[in-house]
Amino acid sequence: MQAVISDVHSNIEAFRAVYEDIRSLGIKDIVCLGDMIGYGPNPRESIALTMKTCRRTILGNHEMAVMGEQEDFNERAKVAVAWTREQLALRGKGAKINRKLWDFLGRMKKILVEGPFVYVHGSPRDYTREYIFPRDIYNEAKLDDIFNRFDTYSLVGHTHIPGVITEDHNFLRPEDIDSAYKLTGKKTIINVGSVGQPRDGDNRACYVVLHDDAVEYRRVAYDYERTVEKIKQTGALPEFLARRLVEGR
Repeated sequence: MQAVISDVHSNIEAFRAVYEDIRSLGIKDIVCLGDMIGYGPNPRESIALTMKTCRRTILGNHEMAVMGEQEDFNERAKVAVAWTREQLALRGKGAKINRKLWDFLGRMKKILVEGPFVYVHGSPRDYTREYIFPRDIYNEAKLDDIFNRFDTYSLVGHTHIPGVITEDHNFLRPEDIDSAYKLTGKKTIINVGSVGQPRDGDNRACYVVLHDDAVEYRRVAYDYERTVEKIKQTGALPEFLARRLVEGR
């Protein structure tokens, strides 16, 4: 078995809860699809735990932004990027640790291919930046082009919305499939959801477990109130980022 996580977004409470759930299943193989940082109050801790627990970590757009390749973020995201970069600045007692964190960010790759699985943050067409939304099932040209970019299965994050998109343009939410989808060899896009900032109306952390012939969605409750309070205590991160953890949106 393998656990696949994504979009921790500096939410160490959610990350620790998910890691404990993964350990309870006896899983040691963890792949992260990026965006360890951004939005939340614990970027250094989130990167460090990723380094410790994940076998491979894919580059996300928030890692790219912190390293200087900022895309067209909204104002809240820009504030979070700037604040996160400050936390990773090479100064003070944490300078030695920060150098290790920066080195780790600099080594991250944009894509991982293992057997029938293609792992990216965004899309097989644009590895870090392109979103694949549930509504894209109505965009035939976009989806067809994306499906032409991989052979069997692609695991993605980025939207924070968990679900399965089939080659015949259906979107299946975890609740539609009793939290499990059988892998039959047909082309499938699997959005693993978000650990640290879910946006599907369920504020519990989300990740997936890959079995030999199926993908299983798991939801994990965590102390989001603690994360909310820490965001407010920064005095810099927008309060909106705290509210959305409560709402799961």
